[in-house]
Amino acid sequence: MTHAGESSVAGMATLETLQFDNTFIRELPGDELSQMDKVKANVPRQVEGAMYSLVEPTRVAKPSLIAFSRECAKLLGLSEEECARPEFAKALGGNTLLSGSEPYAACYGGHQFGNWAGQLGDGRAMSLGEVVTGTGERWELQLKGAGPTPYSRRADGRAVLRSSVREFLCSEAMFHLGVPTTRALSLVATGDQVVRDVMYDGNPAPEPGAIVCRVAPSFIRFGNFEIFAARGDKKNLERLARYTLDRHFPDLSVEHDKPLTDALPKMLQRVCETTAEMVAAWQRVGFVHGVMNTDNMSILGITIDYGPYGWVDNFDRKWTPNTTDNSMKRYCFYNQPGICVWNLVRLANALLPLVGEPAPLEQALASFEKTYLAVEARDRAAKLGFSEWRGGESGEDSKLWEDLEGLLEKWETDYTILFRQLAQVPAVSGPPPAAVDTDAMLDSVLARAFYAPPTPGQRVMWGKWLQRYVARARDDGADDAARRARMDAVNPKYVLRNYLAQEAIERAEASGDASSVHELLELLRRPYDEQPDKEERFYQRRPEWARSKVGCSALSCSS
Repeated sequence: MTHAGESSVAGMATLETLQFDNTFIRELPGDELSQMDKVKANVPRQVEGAMYSLVEPTRVAKPSLIAFSRECAKLLGLSEEECARPEFAKALGGNTLLSGSEPYAACYGGHQFGNWAGQLGDGRAMSLGEVVTGTGERWELQLKGAGPTPYSRRADGRAVLRSSVREFLCSEAMFHLGVPTTRALSLVATGDQVVRDVMYDGNPAPEPGAIVCRVAPSFIRFGNFEIFAARGDKKNLERLARYTLDRHFPDLSVEHDKPLTDALPKMLQRVCETTAEMVAAWQRVGFVHGVMNTDNMSILGITIDYGPYGWVDNFDRKWTPNTTDNSMKRYCFYNQPGICVWNLVRLANALLPLVGEPAPLEQALASFEKTYLAVEARDRAAKLGFSEWRGGESGEDSKLWEDLEGLLEKWETDYTILFRQLAQVPAVSGPPPAAVDTDAMLDSVLARAFYAPPTPGQRVMWGKWLQRYVARARDDGADDAARRARMDAVNPKYVLRNYLAQEAIERAEASGDASSVHELLELLRRPYDEQPDKEERFYQRRPEWARSKVGCSALSCSS
């Protein structure tokens, strides 16, 4: 018989035995007011000279577990049986504190839509602390939607089920796609109602509340550095920089009586490289973040803060899922790499007071383009099934890619399905390029990706492109099976389409039935596998009814 607090699986941890080692609050200065009385201090205000404020989760009416990630639980040494305990939902719903947990909300600033926004901070999130696992890994646990903090401004610090389902599913979906990301351990219903104005149109309404437990090595953002640089607080800027080096870039760490003039440009270069790899992965799978403000950019180059995100359905370079960005298109699909550079420049500017000279930082910034172009070339070659990318930015393969994107954008074509179906084109085993039956390919292989059948003129243009593609694939030398394997390894068959998430949300909201959430979580654990029993339901173009429905194509930041 297993008793509370004992592990039901040999060698696994329990909630009660998780080992916390909270370096962020131990080694960095906190908000003095919150340290004196964190309850009375928990009012919206400017917090000066501090990295964080101590807070406490606000109790909820009835915490109940909706879903958890077994893979994320395993990172912490927790078994599936442990996650099913009632104590799990209570702790990750904010009603009980784990031993060793010291909840806090971080102070940071940021540029939002290109403009300096001043102090922002964790207004809807609070970290429980840093768990050190039996293997020595360190993971920060953070509750999103657990109540107000000094950074909540006019909000209540809560999150609704709608946004929480989306964050939970997307965090794990991105991990299984191979995209650098924060993780999600759990999704807990609160039993409370939260009032939100979904489309900011003056029609607020109550919605069921929920809390997500996010997991990452760190949630330090570009904005953590920006706030101290903007305030001219060089002392705390340096303390944060040294902490970040010590904890997350230990090979670059320097003794605390030594200057940071050499270490910080090297750190910035690492951040540029990992950020480039991250955004290249977004582009590879057709993901659009939607809110690439500097307070939503991780110092570790991992995707954080899943708000109005989406996957490209019909290919459109300028598509954004964020209603707030409809007019500017600042954070649209094709702008994402350039916005990363813009954000990295803001980080470099924040580090400049500690480096003194801009030249080393400018040199570090140049590493983004070098890394991004190399990863992009590798990924595009693999997406087309080629062993290598030929000719650089202006060469043969670039022209082939650009012409393909032109076809995709001119006639509505599903981005995910097109590349998956293209892998089935018989290139080596079929007739020579000039004799390829392109009509048959369009009708039997690629038709699934088209939102409408190609017209005669479109068929001609697609046919010419397919002949060029077959010729290039033949010249590459791999047989069709090897080419398909290469393509299927980088072109997912299943992604978290907005309409699928919305269907799961509506079902959970209407009846409390989370089966669709579980079904999607299971599907997205193997996004590159065929899963033939799932194909009819999930390997489909966005339905017409979802084209303009709120939550299926257009989303706001409301949560």
